[in-house]
Amino acid sequence: GRSRFDSAGSRVSNGDCALAGAGDQPGSALPASPESSSSSSKEKGFSTSQQREGKSGIPRRSSIIKDGTKQKRERKKTVSFSSMPTEKKISSASDCINAMVEGSELKKIRSNSRVYHRYFLLDADMQSLRWEPSKKDSEKAKIDIKSIKEVRTGKNTDIFRSNGIYDQISEDCAFSIIYGENYESLDLVANSADIANIWVTGLRYLISYGKHTLDMIESTQDNMRTSWLSQMFSESDVDNLGHIPLCNAVQFIKDLNPGLKTNKIELKFKELHRSKEKTGTEVTKEEFIEVFHELCTRPEIYFLLVQFSSNKEFLDTKDLMMFLEAEQGMAHVTEEISLEIIHKYEPAKEGQEKGCLSIDGFTNYLTSPDCHIFDPEHKKVCQDMKQPLSHYFINSSHNTYLIEDQFRGPSDITGYIRALKMGCRSVELDVWDGPDNEPVIYTGHTMTSQIVFRSVIDIINKYAFFASEYPLILCLENHCSIKQQKVMVQHMKKILGDKLHTQSPNIEESYLPSPESLKGKILIKAKKLSSNFSGLEGDVTDEDEGAEMSQRVGKEGVEQQNSMTGKRFQLCKELSELVSICKSVQFKEFQVSFQLQKYWEVCSFNEVLASKYANENPGDFVNYNKRFLARVFPSPMRIDSSNMNPQDFWKCGCQIVAMNFQTPGLMMDLNIGWFRQNGNCGYVLRPAIMREEVSFFSANTKDTVPGVSPQLLHIKIISGQNFPKPKGSGAKGDVVDPYVYVEIHGIPADCAEQRTKTMHQNGDNPIFDESFEFQINLPELAMVRFVVLDDDYIGDEFIGQYTIPFECLQTGYRHVPLQSLTGENLAHASLFVHVAITNRRGGGKPHKRGLSVRKGKKSREYASMRTLWIKTIDEVFKNALQPIRDATDLRENMQNAVVSFKELCGLSPVANLMQCILAVSMRLVGPDNTPLVVLNLNDQYPTMELQGIVPEVLKKIVTAYDMMIQTIRTLVENTDSLYEKIVQCQKA
Repeated sequence: GRSRFDSAGSRVSNGDCALAGAGDQPGSALPASPESSSSSSKEKGFSTSQQREGKSGIPRRSSIIKDGTKQKRERKKTVSFSSMPTEKKISSASDCINAMVEGSELKKIRSNSRVYHRYFLLDADMQSLRWEPSKKDSEKAKIDIKSIKEVRTGKNTDIFRSNGIYDQISEDCAFSIIYGENYESLDLVANSADIANIWVTGLRYLISYGKHTLDMIESTQDNMRTSWLSQMFSESDVDNLGHIPLCNAVQFIKDLNPGLKTNKIELKFKELHRSKEKTGTEVTKEEFIEVFHELCTRPEIYFLLVQFSSNKEFLDTKDLMMFLEAEQGMAHVTEEISLEIIHKYEPAKEGQEKGCLSIDGFTNYLTSPDCHIFDPEHKKVCQDMKQPLSHYFINSSHNTYLIEDQFRGPSDITGYIRALKMGCRSVELDVWDGPDNEPVIYTGHTMTSQIVFRSVIDIINKYAFFASEYPLILCLENHCSIKQQKVMVQHMKKILGDKLHTQSPNIEESYLPSPESLKGKILIKAKKLSSNFSGLEGDVTDEDEGAEMSQRVGKEGVEQQNSMTGKRFQLCKELSELVSICKSVQFKEFQVSFQLQKYWEVCSFNEVLASKYANENPGDFVNYNKRFLARVFPSPMRIDSSNMNPQDFWKCGCQIVAMNFQTPGLMMDLNIGWFRQNGNCGYVLRPAIMREEVSFFSANTKDTVPGVSPQLLHIKIISGQNFPKPKGSGAKGDVVDPYVYVEIHGIPADCAEQRTKTMHQNGDNPIFDESFEFQINLPELAMVRFVVLDDDYIGDEFIGQYTIPFECLQTGYRHVPLQSLTGENLAHASLFVHVAITNRRGGGKPHKRGLSVRKGKKSREYASMRTLWIKTIDEVFKNALQPIRDATDLRENMQNAVVSFKELCGLSPVANLMQCILAVSMRLVGPDNTPLVVLNLNDQYPTMELQGIVPEVLKKIVTAYDMMIQTIRTLVENTDSLYEKIVQCQKA
């Protein structure tokens, strides 16, 4: 394998950590946690992600903790299905038990940051778990299986939480064995997440079935799958020969799992025949089932299935209900809903009849649209469309007629077709005098080709409302003579007819009409003669983007834009009258606009000028955009038609950020992803803090946003499926070394990125098992982007990406479909992830955060008021401070109580309350299955009631539960009165 270098330049092996010396000398090498091995968050944009379609340049990182006493010691090979694609996958409980009997190197975590490297193995009689070396007698260095109370995943015991090296331990590699009458914990860390999964799964089977574990497994193992595959094989073996041709067997498996490569299936059959020294190409039923089992079982899904199946090899309706409610966040789940899913996705007829979901049915369900990461509610228009136009982001195109660069590239009507089909609601027409008295469209002062204006209007008429029924804005940059202006008017009136919105604005109003009221209408954004003008033509100022570009401004883009304002041209009255509520005017400064600009007037900003205002006057820019439309177009220096970052201007509330749709890459990924969230209708409602007159928001905030509760986004990258070789990559043949970036795009305080480790030579089903956490301060403006790259010495190459607004994320276990650089879906390529969103406040690591917020009111963040220096108003709002502080205390107390309960249940802050009840339910039952604790559901708030004498640990859980319920009750009872006090202040 490749070698890595730590920060000091020392070479660090990629292999397993060596064992510590004999005796109890603590070792220290641990699998690096995501916090330590991933790249740090960035406050402003991504210097690396913008180049990620080409090269990454991110160095590999070694473990933060180094083992100073490395000694090589030969041991049996540890089982890991993810380290080498040729190794046998773990796909059943018997595989786990066999791996445990062979043994694994694990790290034993003790208090005071001590770590001991030990070799753990299961006795052949499956009665005891042993470890060595140890100072203890061999009979004492063991745990009886029957004494184990619980196997807990993650870093969720007191020893883990209080450990000084908590941050350097991977959540996905850690697990704990709770045993004995005093509920002691044996806290362990595996070298990889898949090894941890093997031990957790195997131990849970042993707890359930004891010495009869293998008998139980053999009696029930894969019966449904075997019966189903046998039946399918028999249907192919029409002549009842007991074998089928190799090509038929390969195609059969390919049909059942389309993502598999044909050559990989063929190779697996040939390897099996070679191992049996078999000649010929015929495939028997047993061989067919074996190869299918090997190729089509995803271990990470198997481990998930047994976690919810009460240690069975299938899910029954109640198991599936629990999974849907506790993990997928589905409300009001019934057995009927579970049965519908089973009937829809279970391939085995036996499973459908018995109401059981096998590993294949579960896989089908998890890879189906039902488990897509994108919330289906957002696939249709789901936002309020009755707000003023200025309250929406509008999907906008720049130089829509171009299909390549904007200096020499060809112009074509397909540019309009593509943009309109993608939901674009603002297109650009740069119109000039053409031959035969027919206006033409092209970028002036450049070598771009020309297209006839009339043909563009025809296309717009045909496709204007193909993807969206909401208004379309035509940004008309007019450079024509009066004669050809009149031809333009004739074409637009004749072709577009009643679709043109020409109604004059109501001067009594203060805001633009809504998208809802303008459905099916086309708005012309262009220059307009003053309302009191009485002639047939007059002169107006020119806005010529093409002239800007031809002058190649360089540093002084702002001064260049201002210098263009003196140029004027003649405008005919007929064309002026087509402009109604989108009159183009020149921007002067914010204070002038606040006083004099009319709500129907629209300003266009060069990217350079807009960036200047975004950095120097972010608050004014946001307030300006509450009433007026602002259009931002790319810098004239972008002659290659590259794109600006739309987030730089969305964060200021700019509605019309014009993008070069013909240029794929990160920026267009953000634009396409952003406008998915409202049925791809081209309009997205801006955050309330950007719309409300009384709110104040600075786009460049690097901290929490006043009035907005931060969200914590927890993402676990579990695995990938069917990654294609990067386009144009030939140096490595078919080999892919993938890794994944998770990027957060939004306000500067939210911008961050993390990356997984590289999985070498495995693009078919790489197992990553890495978890990341991000604090999202303004969720309504945040996006998550998943990027898969191929790790290469020369330059990391782009494999696929998917960009999704934070508001559209579905929590639970989800598949992320990957898209190519140009936005097409990559067939069968996806990421398997787990998503959780919590609203815990405060910074720091998860274990720290739960403690820091308990220190008292001094450590809490309370909302503050801006002093306006208007005495009457300031005095009124002072009265709101105490109710807000009281409300904050109630919320924090409740959240702290919930976290304490989760910790005692052995779960992380990410868990929900249903998962907590599931986790403790097994502990609340005595040896003879009598309940130790009863949940009383008669009250409005369920209570836990002890039944006799119970262990101290259960008393703590019940006490924590009571405290949590009490804080929730107090919060609910006081919320209305506190809210009323605050509202009274606002009214005053």
